[in-house]
Amino acid sequence: MKEFWNERYRQTDFVYGETPNEYLKTQLSKMTCGNILFPCEGEGRNAVYAAQLGWDVYAFDQSEEGKNKAMHLAQTKQVSIDYLVSDVEQIPYENETFDALVLIFAHFPNEKRRKYHQKMASLLKKGGTLIIEGFGTQHAELQKINPNAGGPKKIEMLYDLEALKTDFSNFEFIEEYQAETELNEGKYHAGTAFVVRVLAIKKG
Repeated sequence: MKEFWNERYRQTDFVYGETPNEYLKTQLSKMTCGNILFPCEGEGRNAVYAAQLGWDVYAFDQSEEGKNKAMHLAQTKQVSIDYLVSDVEQIPYENETFDALVLIFAHFPNEKRRKYHQKMASLLKKGGTLIIEGFGTQHAELQKINPNAGGPKKIEMLYDLEALKTDFSNFEFIEEYQAETELNEGKYHAGTAFVVRVLAIKKG
């Protein structure tokens, strides 16, 4: 998968756009800035936006090309982000470091998903905020109609809301819903999609 993402991000254009995810944008507008972590951040559009708001931003992705694009975007927007090239298993952050954790279209193999979610949850402080948007299981049908909507081709990698609540069992789910939405995030997230959205607070 690393080579897949390097090839995709090697394109001149920002393939998922330069503007932030709308659900993330809505949630950050209500929050006090602190330390925030963006796993699987790709080309950096969400991390750079958070930095523009005044957050201390940390991000990682397995793709070197993704980091290159993200750092270029940060320079263009005159902000600073701390961006590592790493997979989930190798991230060096200490537990209870971050005030917010953001998973925007961060999909993992089913056999690793819960382990990865729990590892990333451990990095969040008690009382910290979790923000998720990803493709839900019903998105598989929409993909057949509109391949440009994006998302994993394997249905087991799509989000199931009840599974997420199990993965993040030590969180209070403030907001949780599934919905059809129109994506306008570059050429690979375009058109009607089915998404899962979560806002949750870590209890302990």
